[in-house]
Amino acid sequence: MKQNLIVIGAGMASGRALEQLFAAAPDAYDVTLFNAEPRGNYDRIMLSPVLAGDKTYEDIIIHDSQWYADNNVTCRFGEKIVAIDRVVKTVTADNGDVLPYDKLVFGTGSNPFIIPLPGHDLDGVIAYRDLEDTQLMMAKGKGDKVVVIGGGLLGLEAAAGMAAHGVDVTVVHIMGHLMERQLDEAAGYLLKKSLEEKGITVLCGANSKEIKGTDGKVSALMLDDGTELPCDLLVMAVGIRPNIALATEAGLATGRGIHVDDQMLTSDENILGVGECVEHDGAVFGLVAPLYDQAKVVAKTLLGEEAKFTQKTLSTKLKVTGCDLFSAGDFAEGPGREDIVFRDPARGVYKRLVIEGDKIIGAVMYGDTADGSWFFQMIKDGTEISDMRETLIFGPSYQGGSTVDPLSAVAALPLDAEICGCNGICKGTIVEAINDGAGDLAAVRASTKASASCGTCTGLVEQVLQVTLGDSFQMPQAQPVCGCCELTHEDVRRLIKAKELKSQAAVWQELGWKTVNGCHVCRPAINYYLLADWPIEYQDDPQSRFVNERKHANIQKDGTYSVVPRMWGGITTPDELRAIADAADKYNVPTVKVTGGQRIDLLGVKGADLPSMWYDLNQAGLVSGHAYSKGLRTVKTCVGTDHCRFGTQDSTGLGIKLEKHLWGSWTPHKLKLAVSGCPRNCAEATCKDIGVICVDSGYEIHVGGAAGMEIIGTVVLCKVETEDQAMEMISAITQIYRENAKYLDRVHKWINKVGLEWLKEQVVDDAEQRKALADRFELSQTIYRKDPWAEHAKEKSDIYQPLADLTTEAAE
Repeated sequence: MKQNLIVIGAGMASGRALEQLFAAAPDAYDVTLFNAEPRGNYDRIMLSPVLAGDKTYEDIIIHDSQWYADNNVTCRFGEKIVAIDRVVKTVTADNGDVLPYDKLVFGTGSNPFIIPLPGHDLDGVIAYRDLEDTQLMMAKGKGDKVVVIGGGLLGLEAAAGMAAHGVDVTVVHIMGHLMERQLDEAAGYLLKKSLEEKGITVLCGANSKEIKGTDGKVSALMLDDGTELPCDLLVMAVGIRPNIALATEAGLATGRGIHVDDQMLTSDENILGVGECVEHDGAVFGLVAPLYDQAKVVAKTLLGEEAKFTQKTLSTKLKVTGCDLFSAGDFAEGPGREDIVFRDPARGVYKRLVIEGDKIIGAVMYGDTADGSWFFQMIKDGTEISDMRETLIFGPSYQGGSTVDPLSAVAALPLDAEICGCNGICKGTIVEAINDGAGDLAAVRASTKASASCGTCTGLVEQVLQVTLGDSFQMPQAQPVCGCCELTHEDVRRLIKAKELKSQAAVWQELGWKTVNGCHVCRPAINYYLLADWPIEYQDDPQSRFVNERKHANIQKDGTYSVVPRMWGGITTPDELRAIADAADKYNVPTVKVTGGQRIDLLGVKGADLPSMWYDLNQAGLVSGHAYSKGLRTVKTCVGTDHCRFGTQDSTGLGIKLEKHLWGSWTPHKLKLAVSGCPRNCAEATCKDIGVICVDSGYEIHVGGAAGMEIIGTVVLCKVETEDQAMEMISAITQIYRENAKYLDRVHKWINKVGLEWLKEQVVDDAEQRKALADRFELSQTIYRKDPWAEHAKEKSDIYQPLADLTTEAAE
């Protein structure tokens, strides 16, 4: 006698379970299938091609009406189950029908998550989950504006599908890069770049604040930074949640999903679960492969056969808007793990393998995924890779079963393999040039132009030279930024500007970095270069700063900290001094010292007391002195005309103006200024990075001094007549230093490289250029002139716990 089987949900997982059941025992059950949608099983994964116009709904139907009829399935489409009585084993439909069951299968899938923003219930705010959502998006065309919240696979497919119809689409993603669950930052960057080339605006690190509407219909999305994005339709594709409401009401054990065991049985032995609605050993599932594995187990369990669902290492091979993506295993960074990275910017190819204990544990590939299945098998098998480590990233074609010369992969490249993408130079052309007498990189560059443009293929060209010339080739002694790349600081600065690279991920990818996220040497430099060149577009990365800059205080040898409040031009007040004294008493500061920069240093502050001390000092009007920064430290002054009988100008007033104008700016190294009111030079302006000597007729501007390990006197750059001219000149000098100097070069080292005459030409002789530099400095200051103490005061975070120091540096 047949048993009654009721299945709730006609999705892909429950549909596969029915297929397996009918194939093994077509007459075992009378099946009734309920579905809230007014249709049966279709391939939701293929909704994106439907949206793009590549397929129709009919093309993606998995089970048509004939299939259900052939298998004697009673279809109750467009109907919901509203109650389950587990004692008498019945279900109640929304029309009041009560049906008995012997076995019940939950295939209720998941619900799209709707962010509860103000305005989320406006007309025109939708999810991207079913055919109706797809049809609403398909109705949009040229001239319409759509915002998609969510940079995962679904959101990007929605964006690409609508963009193909001429819709103006903006993707808003809260995380730092797209598809962060499947891709690392570098691959996410490549994907973003590809989408932008298709006309899609992508905003990462963007937080939605409010949905605005007019007459009950969506009109714009407001971000928390005040940006307003007009739209006619807003699509939320921010994730899914297992649909467990009915199961919970029925008293089944639930967590994130409906709890199931290895046989896919719920806490009730007569009820099973399958698909996105279930939770197995703490995991929920969204990819189709594990759902189909679950379906096989469900069919066997329904037939009383032994079966066991086991979670497996998963791979994701996706085709997103014409971009090949592959990820498998664990590609997160961690102790004891190493990365092997391959980049080919000209072809848009990126490959990364994560190695732990001579085994691959993770892989991410973009642009060329042909070897994905080979790497995936090695991850699953735990293959030992030590014998092929040097050529592993090149895939199975380059493996010989024993240790291979790292240059063999280059040697194996065919002569028509492209080496220099910028200039279209293949290996054969380079080899021919070498055979004709080009014996070094410069000669190859001159004769073929290989590596003459962006420079990212330089290392590969040198390897071709080495392979072709053998032992006679002498590798040039270059001075790159660090071991992560082949480029000098000057090369990196030039290429960041020329290629308009505005993120660290862009630098790593486009400039051929060998590591995934740089190292402790290059990260601070790249972070600074991006800040200096793109103050509006780039957001400072605190983790790419030295430890003192991260903690906003100077760490001392005993683990305590030095706190130095700013005193504008060395001027203070009784109230400020009382606040400093009160802080010293309150926080048991063992040492209070007057610094060489005309400030007071509180030494020996405990890390846990920093936020509270900052708060107290802020309340008295004191702000950070940035004694820890690669930026403005102090502007030292004498009393000038206010009190001194020898003073020629108001040196104190000018010093205060300069400090208030320059403070908070980031520079390649620390920056110290001084203003002396007369040539007697009591403020020691002639040994500062920038100094001012006041004279009867105006102000002498000095540059390039130092009084540290090197004692260097300044040179006179120019003379100006007014304070305003001095302010503009010093702003321009600071900005041109910011835009051109190598990271960690003091002003005097930079001037020795560029020449004093060049500096004069730029900021003294060219008034238009000087004003433009001063204007750019002020623009950056509107963003970075802020007090980090005020931002972090009273925070209860782990930032002040011991961190792995990048380096430390004396404060002054």
